[in-house]
Amino acid sequence: MQKSLSNALFFILLVALFFAAVLVNNLLFKGVNLDLTENRVYSLSAGTESILTDLEEPINLYFFFSDSSSKGMTSLRNYAEQVETILRKYEARAQGKINLEVIDPEPFSEAEDRASTFGLTGVSAGAANDAIYFGLAGTNALDDTKVIGFFDPSKESFLEYDISKLIYQLSNPAPVKVSVVTALPLEGGQNPLTGQPEPANVAYTQLTQLFDVQLVDVSADKLPEETQVLILWHPQGLGQDLLYAVDQYLMAGGKALAFVDPHYESDQMAMLGGAGANASSLPLLSSYGIQVNLDKVVLDAQLGLEIRGQQGNVIRHLGYLGLGEAQINDKDITTADLDSINGASFADITVDKQSGLRMVPLLSSSVNTATIDSEEYALQRDPQSLSNNIEIQEQKHTLAARVVGSVKSHFAQDEEVQGADFKESTDSLNLAVFADADILSDRFWVQQSNFFGQMVFNPFANNGDLLTNLVENYGGSEGLIGIRSRGTFARPFIKVQELSVIAEEKFREQEQLLQQRLQETEAQLAQLQSQQTESLTLTPEQQATINNFVEQRVEIRKALRDVQFQLDKDIDSLGNILAIINIVVAPVSLVLLLFVIARLSRRKARLG
Repeated sequence: MQKSLSNALFFILLVALFFAAVLVNNLLFKGVNLDLTENRVYSLSAGTESILTDLEEPINLYFFFSDSSSKGMTSLRNYAEQVETILRKYEARAQGKINLEVIDPEPFSEAEDRASTFGLTGVSAGAANDAIYFGLAGTNALDDTKVIGFFDPSKESFLEYDISKLIYQLSNPAPVKVSVVTALPLEGGQNPLTGQPEPANVAYTQLTQLFDVQLVDVSADKLPEETQVLILWHPQGLGQDLLYAVDQYLMAGGKALAFVDPHYESDQMAMLGGAGANASSLPLLSSYGIQVNLDKVVLDAQLGLEIRGQQGNVIRHLGYLGLGEAQINDKDITTADLDSINGASFADITVDKQSGLRMVPLLSSSVNTATIDSEEYALQRDPQSLSNNIEIQEQKHTLAARVVGSVKSHFAQDEEVQGADFKESTDSLNLAVFADADILSDRFWVQQSNFFGQMVFNPFANNGDLLTNLVENYGGSEGLIGIRSRGTFARPFIKVQELSVIAEEKFREQEQLLQQRLQETEAQLAQLQSQQTESLTLTPEQQATINNFVEQRVEIRKALRDVQFQLDKDIDSLGNILAIINIVVAPVSLVLLLFVIARLSRRKARLG
């Protein structure tokens, strides 16, 4: 009796200790947590921590989620819970600089009006077809507003980047300062062949609408002050002073995009042919260890675009490439949502193995490629000859890439040009290299049309989006660029998925038979009703048959709903059983096992 009482008392003390530990954790360690998920989906990256540390003014975040209208939407609600958890982590890490408010915009409420005022997207869903809001709005001390219209679960891996970007934009509301180094007439001019005026480059025009852009001629001797993003657009003939300024800008941690080309075909004079390759020139790249082979053009038999030949026939041009989703990096934030990129006469990009550089490809070719001398390519007048005179090799080429890492200055050995504040090297090169400049030309991604006397531009590829994304990304802080893609939160029960297939097979056959009966009944009913329309009157027997078919249709539909309900019920029950096993049975079993071990240890100690 005393032994049983002792065991019961020990078990009660164990349970009391468990609840006491939970209480102490909730009171004293509420803000302390440990992320043990495989992909660390509940932790913030170092880049985000840096952005939050640099906050100077308070930021208000308003998280809108239609909790009351989303009953039954399990996956969406789970994702909303994850988003709220991450947002609360932002609030805790910001140490009072972020104020988070969670709002349920119920239908016809002031909260719903508030969500609409912020410009959030309401998606019609649910049993009552109510608008489901699932977005974030943020404001700063200057009343600037930034929003994430809707948290798309398919973009879960970029959740942290999107939130951190919103916070960074609110903490740094000034437009990004972009300097474009080029000799091209991006602002428009006179066509040298026709003498007619040419409109401004569309990609450049988009930049000027979004950022603070300044053109820099290749004859300049320095870059504009406070340049945040530098674009080298088909660089040719850069003077020594400007080359030195670009080098030192990069050595100081500046971010840049370089669009270099073995043959820039969009130059009006170059399109005439006979003048040889119109190649870019940027000697900094090779001295850094970035090899862009401007002597060769990549031809791709799989990705070649179809163009109209001189005879009016359609020809596949192996030098004009149409890159699809398979060739665009879907893991990088700047290219993840892009569907197609067009360009011409790409080169291949590599980095020296002995250098301290790391290359992250953004655009790639297929494996069905060949290379041709750029001079020979420039002199080709018939695209068909490219297909006839090359040997396809199974080799994939990198056409555009981010390049990061440690490099030495191009002028490290040239003491004569080194200024007083000369920086010999950097450990944080931030450079995106594109082995094509035609990619930014209008004809490869946008179509012009005249709409009541006004020129309208309709994009048919994502070239302009790519440029904007990169400038926006590089215009952020160092932390924003370095934010990793998060893992996915969903960790499904694999066994449930397997059992779901079995359950579906069990009920699907019955469902199909009912569907077939329903179709046959409705066909016979439609035939009888058409007879009623033709003859205006029916015999009592015919009317009884119609009534019988109507009743059969109602019964079949009810049975069909029951089958579908039973299917969902069985699958849910399987999931619930496994969830109970994982959440309740396993921990309780562990506690009991520890209890038994403790009792055995005490017993052994008494016997010893």
